[in-house]
Amino acid sequence: MEGIITNFRGGRHTKSNNRMIIKVKDVSTKEKAAKLVGKEVVWTSPAKKEIKGKISAAHGNSGAVRAIFERGMPGQSISAKIQIK
Repeated sequence: MEGIITNFRGGRHTKSNNRMIIKVKDVSTKEKAAKLVGKEVVWTSPAKKEIKGKISAAHGNSGAVRAIFERGMPGQSISAKIQIK
């Protein structure tokens, strides 16, 4: 399965570097997104290094999910493709 990292998760004054919002391909409802909770996600950097994470919750009503990664994500990961296993 494939998705696209859309943004960091954050509030008005804070930003979490290891929590990202992901839009998953072919998922358009909150119910479908909730079925993905617990799955592993992997982002591959341009230098072929992998950063792994886990889907923690659905985000909003249009099928986006939140993922927690093992370490902070670089800004270049925004709008990059991600693999969901």
